Amino acid sequence: MTSDVNLLIRAVTDSDRTWVAEFIKQQWCAEIVVAHGIVYRPDTLPGFMATHDDQVVGLITYCIADTACEVVTLDSLQPGNGIGTALIAAVKEQARQSNCRRLWLITTNDNLYALRFYQKRGFVLVAIHRNALEQSRKIKPEIPLIGNDGIPLRDEIELEMML
Repeated sequence: MTSDVNLLIRAVTDSDRTWVAEFIKQQWCAEIVVAHGIVYRPDTLPGFMATHDDQVVGLITYCIADTACEVVTLDSLQPGNGIGTALIAAVKEQARQSNCRRLWLITTNDNLYALRFYQKRGFVLVAIHRNALEQSRKIKPEIPLIGNDGIPLRDEIELEMML
């Protein structure tokens, strides 16, 4: 269990890239992430790591395009301890410094935990992309048919926060 006092958030560096690739492979079943038809390699993206007592306890990766910053991945190894919140805050600050007007992300229809988490932190639902995972599975067949809580994994849900 972490405490905010001992949580360190730092930018991902080039020396972290191999670790990030392996971490993403473990957490996301492949070294790639597919969202809205785009293939991302999180190990090549900017990001932040959360550490506690020199152990990595969380990772966020993101992509900035024009005036929008997309959260590509967010993983906390100790949910409920403020790690995800701290990582979102770091990306939000980076997005503001980069003159972004929008912070946004995609999650899936089965991820009720994520929907709760993001809405509590100021994100709003802006779109449901029905059956988007049919196309994603053509690129990344590792995406399961059934997700959390036995819910069929079909749709992408887009959330955003205006900055």
